[in-house]
Amino acid sequence: MSRITKAVFPVAGLGTRFLPATKAMPKELLPIIDKPIVQFAVEEAIAAGITELVFVTGRNKRAVGDHFDANLELEAQLVAKGKSDLRDMVRNIVPDGVSCIFVRQPEPLGLGHAVLCAAPAIGNSPFAVLLADDLMQGDTLPTEALVQAYQKSAQTILSVSEVAPEDVSKYGVLRPGATDATGLISVDGIVEKPARQDAPSNLASFGRYVFSPEVFDILRELKPGAGNEIQLADAIDQLARLGKVSAITNPSRRYDCGDKFGYLTAIVDVALADAQYRDPFLELLRDRMAQISR
Repeated sequence: MSRITKAVFPVAGLGTRFLPATKAMPKELLPIIDKPIVQFAVEEAIAAGITELVFVTGRNKRAVGDHFDANLELEAQLVAKGKSDLRDMVRNIVPDGVSCIFVRQPEPLGLGHAVLCAAPAIGNSPFAVLLADDLMQGDTLPTEALVQAYQKSAQTILSVSEVAPEDVSKYGVLRPGATDATGLISVDGIVEKPARQDAPSNLASFGRYVFSPEVFDILRELKPGAGNEIQLADAIDQLARLGKVSAITNPSRRYDCGDKFGYLTAIVDVALADAQYRDPFLELLRDRMAQISR
């Protein structure tokens, strides 16, 4: 069975929910303290054994490539100022043995189309897809869990979580089948953003997937769906109807950093989990709460 070494990062979105900040800066580079959102996803992929990172970019996304590329001038300045620790940090954003490939999505035709744009770089290999908007935190991250599950099932695997009934209309929702002894859930279908009364379950698919390469054949023939776009959920639904999709429960905590409140929550929780910031940040929060309660 092929080992999964490739991952696709669709980063061509406009980030309109964060305007005007994203007018000139890609939303994927919005920082969680001092680390861009997309870097969390890249580190998650590398920790799962991924060595080939395929970024699907669009207009005004050159800065994403610049972030993961070498910057020899910056490194030289840091060394000259005696800041070798910072030089090592920026040099190791992409560690040795890991390569980056950048492909262009010429038009914003949907997530399914963005994944299809990566096909020449993926070839006939299984691959992961990570949406940078979904920041994951925990001892076990979903990409590692998905890669391990694929080694057992050799078919498309989704990372899913239960959501509140009032939130099902925000996500692709599973039509689940049986769950085996290992916790692998068979998927009979997936419905993109159903109305609450039409949702087949409260199991929602989030921004982590592992696909077998046959998904490209489906995406090439897929007609535009919701929003007149090529929807990745529609391709997953076709595979599911053929009995070729399973799911596992997301083992980590997810932050929706495409949403302003989710982004703020991620910043707060990452700060509270950091030994450098935890105590002074807690003191700041207590002080602000005391001011509000007066």
